[in-house]
Amino acid sequence: MGETPVRDDGTVKRSAEYVGSFPVDDCCLDDQMQQLHTQLKSLKTCKKRRSVSLKFSIKGVKMYDEDETTILMAHALRRVSLSTAHPSDAQFAFVSHNPGNPDAQLYCHLFKASHARAAQFLNLLLCRCFQLSYLEKHPEEAQVESAGPLPNCTPSLLNQGFPLSVSALVSFRRAPTQGLLPGEKVFPLKNNSATTEEQPSIQENFITSPSLVRKKAIRNKVLRSGAYRSFTYTPHKQRHLQDRLNSPQGKGQDKMPVRRARAPSLAETEEALAQAVWCWAGITTDSSSSLLAEDVLGSYLLCPHPKRPGCDSLIIRFSSGLITHLIDNTYKGKYQLENCQQEFCTIAALIEHYTKFKEELDFPLSCARVNHCYEWEENVGKAHQSLKRKNAEYNQRKQWV
Repeated sequence: MGETPVRDDGTVKRSAEYVGSFPVDDCCLDDQMQQLHTQLKSLKTCKKRRSVSLKFSIKGVKMYDEDETTILMAHALRRVSLSTAHPSDAQFAFVSHNPGNPDAQLYCHLFKASHARAAQFLNLLLCRCFQLSYLEKHPEEAQVESAGPLPNCTPSLLNQGFPLSVSALVSFRRAPTQGLLPGEKVFPLKNNSATTEEQPSIQENFITSPSLVRKKAIRNKVLRSGAYRSFTYTPHKQRHLQDRLNSPQGKGQDKMPVRRARAPSLAETEEALAQAVWCWAGITTDSSSSLLAEDVLGSYLLCPHPKRPGCDSLIIRFSSGLITHLIDNTYKGKYQLENCQQEFCTIAALIEHYTKFKEELDFPLSCARVNHCYEWEENVGKAHQSLKRKNAEYNQRKQWV
């Protein structure tokens, strides 16, 4: 499906056909998912559909008419509880509260995509919006990557304490023109048995002192005043290196510098977007595992195996809890899930297969995801403040009585 077209406002637009909506019972998550699967199967042959345009962002989902002139429906992301899809039937759906509706009734909005991959892509977009929204609200759980320890010593030339003008030494050694300076004499070797291949190293030994190199350059008029500049170092880099030299050595060296990973976004190819959703990209593994325990049955996390370096694993949420399955690399260069027989050329093919068939697993993998930033009430903050104010008034009246 190529790369995701992202607008300047951070939204992604996709076309689909709107089938309609139906109410969803207020029950536990697993029972709710079972109800959704039953309803989606019964509506897969529904012919009454309307062509619409969907726009996704971390703020929410909007549905426009086919010409994108009239907005038909808008849902804040915090009011969307989950997203799911049936790729085999080209169906995509999400569950949410109707905007401005005061009651607690949930509705499932069903869409028909042009093909299976398009339905899967719509679901991946909304699932990724859930993850990015969580990252925005919980930056302390963002994944960081180590930049490695700082070097114990600075480059050898700069470590001598020479001024930056002597960086011309670097240009002599790295200059594109090889050979001696003009007017430089070549001293013959006394030992005739020495080969000519050894001569460059002996000649190079005559020019070892920085001051000699500088004097020879001035005497032979190769360099002029102010010409002691390196071919490879810009003034900005020189100032940066000089600042590092002036800084106290060893200060903060024991601390490992940390930088944030690349800012995640929806501007991904289909493959990269799927990988981001499967790996919960940007969120730490510990936080992802905690969220996975509260997700739908069959949801999973793709991450490196904790005990097998170089191997991946799938942490799957079953009714008994979270179970880690090793993804083994076979001698044929293929991938095989632990305790399973079938081999696959790619991890994506492995995940796609076990989404359709459970085989040796307790439950098939699920492409559905819960929005962990979902808010049941329309105005959670206002409702909490109102309840707190009422309790305070009640306690105050109780004291006077």
